[in-house]
Amino acid sequence: MKAILRTEYGPPERLQFVEVATPVPAGNEVMIRLCAASVNPLDLYMMKGAPWDRMPGLRKPKPMVLGCDVAGRVEAVGRDVTQFRIGDEVFGVTGFKGNGFAEYVCVAEESLGTKPENLTFEQAAAVPVAAITALQGLRDKGGIRPGQKVLVEGASGGVGTFAVQIAKAFGAAVTAVCSTRNVDQAWLMGADCVIDYSKEDFTRSGKRYDLILAANAHHSIFDYRRLLTEDGVYVAAGGGLFQIFEAFVLGPVLSRVGRKKMGFFLTKVTRKDLDFMKDLLESGRVVPVIDRSYRLSEAAEALGYLAEGHAQGKIVLTV
Repeated sequence: MKAILRTEYGPPERLQFVEVATPVPAGNEVMIRLCAASVNPLDLYMMKGAPWDRMPGLRKPKPMVLGCDVAGRVEAVGRDVTQFRIGDEVFGVTGFKGNGFAEYVCVAEESLGTKPENLTFEQAAAVPVAAITALQGLRDKGGIRPGQKVLVEGASGGVGTFAVQIAKAFGAAVTAVCSTRNVDQAWLMGADCVIDYSKEDFTRSGKRYDLILAANAHHSIFDYRRLLTEDGVYVAAGGGLFQIFEAFVLGPVLSRVGRKKMGFFLTKVTRKDLDFMKDLLESGRVVPVIDRSYRLSEAAEALGYLAEGHAQGKIVLTV
């Protein structure tokens, strides 16, 4: 089968579109024929490697097929699989092991869900990592409740576009923070207030929020803390390395002072949450926002565009 292979750390241009062995599903795995995939910051990280991985003299990485968000039709199932049959339309994630940017991919049964009937495969592939990150950040880490004032920073990216819509589905009043070119899109997604960060510094507005989800954090953790109500929660789901480090290290410490809670979390995509999102998607309360679509063979170009940091929603690959 054809796949996008990383043989060395570096920029997208070093990726190869080559023939590799077709996988065979293990007992708990489902093999799907890929119809679409989407790119994520995790793919960029796996492509470039950690800074210490790129130091001269270290051994080269093992070849790896990139990609974790997938959607397609079930081609075969392992002996222990009970929820899916050949021909089923599914979507889900492969996890840190990658293997998603390929014509066939094996996925653990627990990491797959039935594709929403009203979505194309491209739309379904845009959902798993970004939507579940937004869902778990708002619901599980943030404890979102109806009537709360919620701010979503980075409202135009993959996680942010889902976060605005999911927060509205939970009954919150949502303030979306984005750039000038994305203001209209934020209104269309249902935001109650939109802040253009190029014209206004929301950290100095004097307004307070019950929950802040930073899908793309670019301010000090102390700035976010100042914006919270007395029982407010700040959740860092992405952004600059320094901001993530602050949330991971200082968040737990600051959470012990007063009632404000702050921190970072890692997403774990499950079938239960994929089914939860399926209901939201089929009801029309959440709609995937797709910026661009590329062919699987053009994955390097898609990752290059993602790395520029200006995507409006998700970037997908089709087979």
